[in-house]
Amino acid sequence: MRSELEPAVLIDLARIEVFAGKGGAGCISFRREKYVPKGGPNGGDGGRGGSVIFEVDAHVRTLLDVHERPRYRARGGRAGSGNNRTGRDGEDLVLRLPPGTVVKDSDSGEVLIDLLAPGDRWVAVKGGRGGRGNSRFATATHQAPRRADPGEAGEERKLELELKLIADVGLVGPPNAGKSTLLARITRARPKIADYPFTTLEPHLGIVELDLERRFVAADLPGLIEDAHRGRGLGLDFLRHIERTRVLLLMADVGAESPASDLAMIENELAQHSKTLLTKPRLTVLTKADILPAEERAGAAARVGVPGALLISAQTGYGLEELLQALWLAVAASDSELAESDETRDGPWVEGQT
Repeated sequence: MRSELEPAVLIDLARIEVFAGKGGAGCISFRREKYVPKGGPNGGDGGRGGSVIFEVDAHVRTLLDVHERPRYRARGGRAGSGNNRTGRDGEDLVLRLPPGTVVKDSDSGEVLIDLLAPGDRWVAVKGGRGGRGNSRFATATHQAPRRADPGEAGEERKLELELKLIADVGLVGPPNAGKSTLLARITRARPKIADYPFTTLEPHLGIVELDLERRFVAADLPGLIEDAHRGRGLGLDFLRHIERTRVLLLMADVGAESPASDLAMIENELAQHSKTLLTKPRLTVLTKADILPAEERAGAAARVGVPGALLISAQTGYGLEELLQALWLAVAASDSELAESDETRDGPWVEGQT
């Protein structure tokens, strides 16, 4: 089993302002030719202002770059010139965003677009139109107009970007169920691990690679507690991410007071948030098998009221091979997208930036 490192911290919210470029001004100009004492108007139109465009890039995993740089401005169009020459259009500015980015209007909270598939593009703000040159205003009765339009202002907006994690497998369980330990064992991601609740305050990603052809993205999500759907604990943040997770791995500590109750609580919270969460493929595991004597492991799941659950230990590796094979089958059956490349880029890059 091979593994590889993914960014450990996921920046999942960003507020930005975007400004499209202003259109270029129209030109006032007249033909100046020898032996033509009254040359007509030949002022060209201004160029269109650049737009700000969002594009989904599968290599981008985080909103970190846009989180750290809150303002984006596209270039304006150039002014028109004589001989009916149109000004050059302003260059569009393209922001590369991760799959699963939801764009909202900051003022109204309205969802404007849900950017899901790599290659999806959306014009956030349109550049202003170029102004008309004076040749546009010539008429039979007004053959030498000294009038041209200024360029139109570009659109501007305040936006909120929210990344809803897209992962193949989401590790779901109460605090201290061993999610972070499992992720660290099956990938090279390094989430913080400690023996107290809510060690995981934000999602961590890791790529599990069974061989060159079989790999999937796993996410260690914040611990789920009762009434998470009401916002208790880290619940709303957790549930926002799990909506985009394709396969759920429900986890409970085999040594907990009632693993069956913990798992029932998880399923209830998922159902309270969205009934569709319970339609996702899911597997159930009991963790920390290493606390049990070897002779007690057989039948342990049934004894604690969770028959059919896999018993694993992330510390010793017990049961992990069987678990990973089962997860792969679930991922493949859900028609999930596999990780596209061994190389990742650390955030969105920008076109049209000076």
